Amino acid sequence: MPTETQRLDDLLAIRRYVTETLCEKDQLEVNSFPLHEKVLVRSGTPCGVHFSLYGPRSLYLAAIWETDRNTILFYGSRGERFRKTQLIAPPRIDELIDSPR
Repeated sequence: MPTETQRLDDLLAIRRYVTETLCEKDQLEVNSFPLHEKVLVRSGTPCGVHFSLYGPRSLYLAAIWETDRNTILFYGSRGERFRKTQLIAPPRIDELIDSPR
């Protein structure tokens, strides 16, 4: 699985990229299903974000933004990783905590 590189300057761009990538995987119409997100915490410090998208027929797709490594890992409905994206100069995770959806 090759690693692609993306420059996503703000949290809206990350959310949009994650939504489009997950929808593309199972040929879903973008923005037809809500994207859920949860900040991941290690030892009291935010370390990533878990994105999930629930589609029709109990479809579940996910992505993990690892802020330590600045990568987003994408997972299909069977739990297989199908894409890895390296972020260039991503926003800080602190912005996500204070940012409205």
